[in-house]
Amino acid sequence: MEKKFKNLDKVINRVLTAIANKEKIILYGDSDPDGVSSVIIFKEAIEALGGKINAFFFPDREKEGYGINKTALNILKSKAPALFIVFDCGLGNIEEVDMAKKMGFEVIIIDHHEPLPKKPNASLIINPKQKGDLYPFKTFACAGVVYKIAKALLSSAGKKHKLESFLELVAIATISDQMPIEADNKKLINDGLLSLNLTERPALKALIKLTKYTGNGIDEIRQKIVPPLNASNAKDHLNDAFIFLIEKNKGKAEKLARLLMKKQEIRKKEIKRINEETEFKIASSEESIIFEGDKSWPLVLLGPVGSKVCQKHNKPVFLYRHLKKESPGAVRTPIGCDGVKAMVSCRKYLGIYGGHPKAAGFRLKNENLKDFKKCLIKYFKNN
Repeated sequence: MEKKFKNLDKVINRVLTAIANKEKIILYGDSDPDGVSSVIIFKEAIEALGGKINAFFFPDREKEGYGINKTALNILKSKAPALFIVFDCGLGNIEEVDMAKKMGFEVIIIDHHEPLPKKPNASLIINPKQKGDLYPFKTFACAGVVYKIAKALLSSAGKKHKLESFLELVAIATISDQMPIEADNKKLINDGLLSLNLTERPALKALIKLTKYTGNGIDEIRQKIVPPLNASNAKDHLNDAFIFLIEKNKGKAEKLARLLMKKQEIRKKEIKRINEETEFKIASSEESIIFEGDKSWPLVLLGPVGSKVCQKHNKPVFLYRHLKKESPGAVRTPIGCDGVKAMVSCRKYLGIYGGHPKAAGFRLKNENLKDFKKCLIKYFKNN
């Protein structure tokens, strides 16, 4: 018998019931290419089944942080009751999920990050890494998980659909999220790259044309297709990359592609600036971790900078944006170190945290910064 994700059948039945009963459906995704791709795949699967999405929401990471947030819920509460489906985030949002339920939302979380000691009280969770999940492959991007759900959803309803149009998004998301290129991911990427060469999406056609993408494989996707999508922001809680990728008009898609490429150039310069400032701050440091922050550092750029710094110094890197009361940050760790386990060990100092062993994020009160740093140094010394 083919192994399935835990809760797969329950999620399919619940979504099909929502479509049949014309219930309100809200799709809430993380603002990176993986979260955006996940939302688009699910949107198109539901629409293929005759369903309608009542709202899309992508949090502004700079203003609201990562995951489900209270600002978002207050904006969306007028749409309750509704089926509230969360993609590529949510596992660390204990309070926010409880708040959503009190408002009348039924929460389903679809994610691929490391499970944390405390689980949110969502109605259903699909995550290959959660306890009791028997699916043999565990390191999908969220879009890979969503693709499997969408495929099963369409199949159970007896609906034929061009799954190739999903696969190109899965390939981009998996490469963008730096998931291991092995087993299930390898097949999804290979199939997605073939699909991308024949894509019918005006947005991807425009990006292929403008970046002079030649269909030369994973490295070219990483260098040409991913960076413009990563340069997007959330505007009125609709992500630029989301608006771009669902655009059906060729002319508008080309215009949006040019805008994203301009933003990418600005982003590149900002990453260079923050990288240089970080290197200056740590020039004389002999500490076992790199733990730095600044008021002027945009949160969305701390992951890419952290990756560069981590690669150069081979140390765990914790970079944060120092706001008035709280500081959100990004974590990057070298081979052999697990950033999520480190934060679990130091969780008493944290608000929201989570992610992957090598790439994660956190948010904490400024008064806890020093103690959090001390705790991390102690953790990495002993592990």
